[in-house]
Amino acid sequence: MNSEKFQARFEQLRSNKVFELFVVGVIIFSALVIGVKTYDLPESVITAMIILDWMITLFFVVEITIRFLGEKNKRTFFKSGWNIFDTLIVFVSLVPIDDTDMALVGRLVRIFRVLRMVSIIPELRMLLNSLLKALPRLGYVALLMFIIFYIYAAIGATFFSEINPVLWGDIALSLLTLFRVMTFEDWTDVMYETMTVYPLSWAYYITFIFFTAFAFLNMIIGIVVNVLEEEHREQERLDGEPTLADIQAQLRELKQLLHEKT
Repeated sequence: MNSEKFQARFEQLRSNKVFELFVVGVIIFSALVIGVKTYDLPESVITAMIILDWMITLFFVVEITIRFLGEKNKRTFFKSGWNIFDTLIVFVSLVPIDDTDMALVGRLVRIFRVLRMVSIIPELRMLLNSLLKALPRLGYVALLMFIIFYIYAAIGATFFSEINPVLWGDIALSLLTLFRVMTFEDWTDVMYETMTVYPLSWAYYITFIFFTAFAFLNMIIGIVVNVLEEEHREQERLDGEPTLADIQAQLRELKQLLHEKT
């Protein structure tokens, strides 16, 4: 009976919004501490940063323990990938960051503690899940984009290598130059340089930008937005909230009932 009472208290504390906001605040503060350490600091400040880092790590250990004890079925706690990720980050953070063989691992893990924001905030989890689910569809778009890149890079290396070997000397350099063109980083300078020899080379750049920066990037954005909408609908279904499809089905049933009565 006492164990159930403690479990209920831990569950209530875990789901408390104030507690969640406090955890988010500590994560942000942890990120700021990591950023401060990159500056040249006095010895006293460095010592204070080390103490703060251990206090933050201890808090995260307590927080993950509260989440575990607040779980009704302890076996299902580690069935969640987010819980496994949080637990690994917290316990690997216990690695000392002094001059030991594991010091680099300890520092890297402390940097990745910022990613715990994703596991704490549901909206961020939804965004990341949507991105992961969109990856298979994005793979085909990325493959088609690479084919376009490769074709244009081969053309550029063939015609423009003598104009500027630094930008067009081989196909690898041509791919880097085309990426620069796609991101609009001084791409007109590259175009005007080749136009001195090939006046019609502007068509090469315009068509490439149309295919990559306009067509393919918009396709990628469309796929991600579509998957995000699907995630929202799925979440609404799990939460028991009526979706648009459910409302339309209910309206059709009402119309059918009214029609039968008349």
